Amino acid sequence: MGSTRVRIAIDAMGGDHAPGEIVAGALRAREELGVDILLVGDPQQIEAALPPKTNLGQMEIVTAQEAIAMDEEPLNAVRRKRNASINVAMDLVKQQQADAVFSAGHSGAAMASALLRLGRLPGVDRPAIGTVFPTIVAGKPVLVLDVGANVDCRPKFLEQFAVMGSAYSRYVLGTNEPKVGLLNIGEEDSKGNDAAVRAHQLLRENSQINFIGNAEGRDVLSGRFDVIVCDGFVGNVLLKFAEAVGEVILQILREELPQGLHGQIGSALLKPNLKRIKQRMDHAEHGGALLLGVAGVCLIGHGSSQAPSIFNAIRMAKEAVDNQVLQRIQSQYTLERESG
Repeated sequence: MGSTRVRIAIDAMGGDHAPGEIVAGALRAREELGVDILLVGDPQQIEAALPPKTNLGQMEIVTAQEAIAMDEEPLNAVRRKRNASINVAMDLVKQQQADAVFSAGHSGAAMASALLRLGRLPGVDRPAIGTVFPTIVAGKPVLVLDVGANVDCRPKFLEQFAVMGSAYSRYVLGTNEPKVGLLNIGEEDSKGNDAAVRAHQLLRENSQINFIGNAEGRDVLSGRFDVIVCDGFVGNVLLKFAEAVGEVILQILREELPQGLHGQIGSALLKPNLKRIKQRMDHAEHGGALLLGVAGVCLIGHGSSQAPSIFNAIRMAKEAVDNQVLQRIQSQYTLERESG
């Protein structure tokens, strides 16, 4: 690719605040993370979003004439709009002109485009969207997958999610021997529906992961687990609920702490602490979710993503590339086939 710097292709037309917030986050990432940025989309709109007299430097605008709207059926739109920004961005990864891709646009379209253009990693039946949650243990996140790619999952898919999640937790999040849990309605092995019981057995028998049992809802943020697997229906509900709870708590703190003279004084003194609370709880600090299982580093962001989220998503993409997450996952499956 001619450069040793990590090159990130950005779908500049994806998201509620595109391209303005996308461009702002990308500019910050270029400066602070030392990455090359490929902004994909309508050149006129992208250039209009750049600050005056911006020196592109390690940034390039790649033309894409179309974009996929949030209300479009993803697979049909991806196939029909071959020159859509998400497709052009994926093609850059496929052609090895970029190391990773990020989009805050239609998540279904991003997944469909990744599957059609990059394909799945050998040994992976279904890719999964994994996202990082904070826990009550400072500096100890938990990776939850799937959070939306697969509404229905066979037990084998959940086993594969655990393998991929363990590799990501170990090599990107720096967790030694990641503890894996299966999201369920009880701790006992026999709890849950038939799929959960069979998934539990597969996870327990897989020597490539450190499976420690079922995780109940109250365990997700406890810090007891490093990786938690579930189907995409449950995972997406969990994700949206956790985001809402975090926003509610932050809003309550903003409203209640400054009440009265003592509250105003206390709020001023606690400002650094409140900033750290926000950093631990705010989903914007994590940036995006990794699409694990496709043959390329792909991150999917919230449709409402603004510049800080874009920056953090690019940071996550860079970390995944730097830590060779694709190669690590593939080596796990190679070991599994050889041991099997």
